[in-house]
Amino acid sequence: MALLVAGLVLFLGIHVVPMFPAFRSSLTQKLGENGYKGLFSLVSFAGLALTIYGYGEARFDGSPVLYDPPFWLRHVTMLLMVPVFIFLVAAYMPCKIKKALKHPMLVAVKLWALSHLLANGDLASVLLFGGFFVWAVFDRISVKRRGPLAGQGPAARGEPGRYSDVWVILIGLALYGLFVWKLHVLLIGVPVA
Repeated sequence: MALLVAGLVLFLGIHVVPMFPAFRSSLTQKLGENGYKGLFSLVSFAGLALTIYGYGEARFDGSPVLYDPPFWLRHVTMLLMVPVFIFLVAAYMPCKIKKALKHPMLVAVKLWALSHLLANGDLASVLLFGGFFVWAVFDRISVKRRGPLAGQGPAARGEPGRYSDVWVILIGLALYGLFVWKLHVLLIGVPVA
């Protein structure tokens, strides 16, 4: 459990830095733009690796159960995951979905975390998914304060094409299908069904 907590502190902690523009700016001045991005990437990767390993280890060791969700909530989780993949794709493509949601990545993270909290009641899952949910809520509040383009990558800016939403939905559904079919068990080690 300690590795999971350490990973979450590193990963979510470095992702809190952009919420404080003055602090980010001072780091960028000290390290340079590339130095800041390199440090951000390195800490993110280390945190993500520790989080994944720590979560797997905690589940293997038998994480204490805080609540026992009914089995049918797994179906709700699967249903809620459909828009998660669509919103993730929308975060990287100019489309009307992105314009409507403003920050589809944060919406996707909140929905992903919430849906997994519905289906998993062990302590490790609550720490993992609850941590990401809380971070995404605070980041969304922070993004509103920082301005309309905060948190948007350059690839996602611009005017949507005529069929961009169709492509976003089709790619999102394809990714969802791949995760249900094979990727969830390959990457996470847990079958979806």
